[in-house]
Amino acid sequence: MKTKLRKEKHDELRPEYNLKVLLKDGVQGKYSERYKEGTNLILLAPDVAEVFSTEESVNEALRLVIKLTKIHSRVSK
Repeated sequence: MKTKLRKEKHDELRPEYNLKVLLKDGVQGKYSERYKEGTNLILLAPDVAEVFSTEESVNEALRLVIKLTKIHSRVSK
């Protein structure tokens, strides 16, 4: 029964898209750990990227903004 169903299927892919050849070196679950961790990618505007060349410098500036915001919210209460 299964072999009959397989024969009835018609493969519409062109020969150059042979998945057995294209995926022969593939590794299952290669990026699963990275996917589980998740990412939080933020693209900087070009003018901002000129000032902040590393992720550390961006994080440091943002931490300062957070501190200033907390101080400002305490003063205004």
